[in-house]
Amino acid sequence: MQPLFKTMTEDGFMAVCSEAKGLVTLKHASTPFLKVEPFLPGHYEVLDLKPNGKVASVEMVKYHHCRDEPLHALYDNVEKLFPGFEIETVKNNIRILFNNAVKKRLMTDRRIGCLLSGGLDSSLVAATLLKQMKEAQVQYPLQTFAIGMEDSPDLLAARKVANHIGSEHHEVLFNSEEGIQALDEVIFSLETYDITTVRASVGMYLISKYIRKNTDSVVIFSGEGSDELTQGYIYFHKAPSPEKAEEESERLLRELYLFDVLRADRTTAAHGLELRVPFLDHRFSSYYLSLPPELRIPKNGIEKHLLREAFEDSNLIPKEILWRPKEAFSDGITSVKNSWFKILQEYIEHQVDDAMMANAAQKFPFNTPKTKEGYYYRQIFERHYPGRAYWLSHYWMPKWINATDPSARTLTHYKSAAKA
Repeated sequence: MQPLFKTMTEDGFMAVCSEAKGLVTLKHASTPFLKVEPFLPGHYEVLDLKPNGKVASVEMVKYHHCRDEPLHALYDNVEKLFPGFEIETVKNNIRILFNNAVKKRLMTDRRIGCLLSGGLDSSLVAATLLKQMKEAQVQYPLQTFAIGMEDSPDLLAARKVANHIGSEHHEVLFNSEEGIQALDEVIFSLETYDITTVRASVGMYLISKYIRKNTDSVVIFSGEGSDELTQGYIYFHKAPSPEKAEEESERLLRELYLFDVLRADRTTAAHGLELRVPFLDHRFSSYYLSLPPELRIPKNGIEKHLLREAFEDSNLIPKEILWRPKEAFSDGITSVKNSWFKILQEYIEHQVDDAMMANAAQKFPFNTPKTKEGYYYRQIFERHYPGRAYWLSHYWMPKWINATDPSARTLTHYKSAAKA
């Protein structure tokens, strides 16, 4: 689901690029301001190519839904899955498909590494990846990478996992000043001003910069996509029904190109790295979405319960990591006492005044920022991409709760978990 952009002039010239910045600088006599639009994932466009080289759009066709099992499933060499929804059968099938999702992504001539936050998803990816590399007799050790500030829960958890699986582990420390200084570069690379995406991208941008500068790992595995697929966000505890949770999960997957996949793709690609995300494997994701909705919801107060349960007896990762509560990446890189979003807001408080906020609706009529943080990011975005605010249709926010901030640490469930 790597984002793609296109532009077409009024007189029929078309250009397509994987990054919007590759198109916004184009000049054309008949269309001084080219409208650059995201090309929707899972679609193809039928074009009429004229003899003079110009094109006209005939129709846009949706050819893939995240529920659809890929056609190549008929021909691949994945171990045969058992039918039915008995829990042990389901858990076994999840392990088979996840193992295969990692294995098929080993194909590369470049060195493989893995981002490791110490959360459930990246830990499962790293542990399975290391196991698969040994079986494939890869001749170099797996490098894993974690980033955080002093007292970061992610650094501590990632260290535990790295010791457990035996990877060559790298820890990257950064301070608030370095994070704040990176904001301009991050927003330029992201091509968005979404608040939670910007927050979460700083750590990923800085760790990608470290990997490129200090190691020879180029193909980087990561746990992206799991929260959307397996209902990992804290607010899923508030879902009114399993069916509503299912709808929300699919909506999040459809919008990955606006948020988490955009973040992961742009922050790594900015430093010449190639990201691979096993949780978004078509076979794995379509199977998971085919399961009854009641199997996929949080259980016993724990999100992603089914995924955790599937690997309960595998000894792939330490038990305390397997059952570690959800920690948003932008929060886990800092201590609980001083969250990254608080650090940002304290800094921005002195950069955006009340008069600027009072004029926000007039200056930014579309997706008007409601907070100083949102205003600050929007200013940076408009400096790089003036008039392109429509690239983001809406801000990412939790559902079913009266949230005013996307951070997991502002939610009641997280606060009670932190106290426990």
